[in-house]
Parts: sequence; structure tokens; C-alpha cells
Amino acid sequence: MTRRILAIMASDMRIAMRNRWVLTATLLMTGFGLILAFAGSAPAGTLGVDRLTATISSLATLSVYLVPLIALLLSYDSIAGETERGTLPLLLTYPVARWEVLAAKFGAQLFVLAAAVVVGFGVTAAAVAVTGGVSEQSLIHLSRLTWSAVVLGAAFLAVGNCLSAMVRQPGTAASLAVAVWVIAVVMFDVILLGAVVADDGGAFTKTVFPWLLAISPTDAFRLFNLAALESGAAGLGLATTTHALPALAPLLSLLAWPLALLAVTAAIFRRLEP
Repeated sequence: MTRRILAIMASDMRIAMRNRWVLTATLLMTGFGLILAFAGSAPAGTLGVDRLTATISSLATLSVYLVPLIALLLSYDSIAGETERGTLPLLLTYPVARWEVLAAKFGAQLFVLAAAVVVGFGVTAAAVAVTGGVSEQSLIHLSRLTWSAVVLGAAFLAVGNCLSAMVRQPGTAASLAVAVWVIAVVMFDVILLGAVVADDGGAFTKTVFPWLLAISPTDAFRLFNLAALESGAAGLGLATTTHALPALAPLLSLLAWPLALLAVTAAIFRRLEP
């Protein structure tokens, strides 16, 4: 079983490297990270924190937008694309279970995404370290940000695979992926902000709003990371929100999304006629 999964993973990773996905994702994370490191950490002295801590706040915001987009681009045609090209029916003629195929594809995509995040954040931290703007506490925050960004990416990889299993054409899957990104990353927060403004400090803001933030994977990621940074919590007003939630709520929400969506995808893929 493990050997079959690893063999499919290796094949998918070779395809990703041939298509320059690994290079593209890594350059995106590294390039934006370096820009934020030297252009977005200017307030560090004013806030009384080292440069890496100030940069981590910016990297967390960057991750909310960029990591889900990379994840969706990596995964939207994983099943629909192979179905259209005729390679999926051929693959399923081999003695391999469908859940093994799904696990292998997800594993290869997660490896590419994790490599991009680790290299991107690592290069950024190294660049900041050269200037002496690093503390032991900031490295702990960076480690927290890195693995939680990979988990956030896993959630959207699962979304992309689910969309790819639901439709037949990669173009349709791509359109749905873009729609999901716009709704989950942009529109959801805009709608919540409008609701909070309309509520004007009422019951919705105090009781419902924190839970809606925790349910969203991107906002759960924000709460989990920025609330741990005193500067981030003060700047984004997250301290009050986190106090209204159980301490582990954002983390549990973040972990639950990829697991739940992979289960849904496996159920759809099991019934799929390639």
C-alpha cells in the first residue's frame, strides 16, 4: 500500500517539477517574503519589537492570500485534468485503490506547497537575520507561522481536489477554484465587516462574530498566529476576539478543514466514473 502511494506521489512530483510548479511556488513565496522583510518591517522600532517579529505579522497576512491561491492552482485539475487527458482511467486499471490515488496526489501537492513555504519563509528569516533583527521569540513565532501556513494550504488543497472530483473539465474546476478563493479569502471578511459595522457592538459582534472567524480557515489562521503576536493583536484588534473563544478553537478549525474535505473528496471520487 505504502509503496503504491509513494510511486504515484513520485510521478506527480516529477510532473510538478517538469511544469515548473515547484519553482514558481517557491519564487512567489520567497519574492513576496523578501519584499515584506525590507519594505514592511519599517515600524519595528516604533512598535518596540525586532524586525523579524514585525515581518511575521506581514507574512501572516501574505499567507492568507497567497497560500490558498497556490494550493488551488496546484490541485484544481488533479482529477478533472487526468480524466480529460485519459490518464486517470489508465491509472485505475492498476491494482490501486482510489483512496490511495487521492492520498498520493494530495501528498505530492502538499510536498510542493510545504517546500515553497519553508524555503520562502526561511530565506526571508535569513535575510532579516543578516541585519540582526532576530530574537529567539521571533524564531518561535516563525516556526508557528510556517507549519500553520502549510496546514492552511492543506485545507485549500483539499478544496481543489474536491472541486476537481466534482466536475469533468479542468476549465470548470479552475473557474470554481477562483470563485472559492474570492469568496473564502476576500468576500467572507468583507461581509463580516459589514455585519459588525451594522451591529454596532451588539450581540452579533460579541458572540457570533468570533465563532464565524474561527470557522473560516483563513481567519482561524489569522487568529492562531497574529493573536500570539502582541503587535499583531493590538494592530488588528484580535485580542478581544480570541478571548471570546476557547484557546484551541482556531487551531482545531484549521486542522479540521483538510480532514473533513478529504473525506468528502474520497466519497465523491469513489463514485466517479472516469
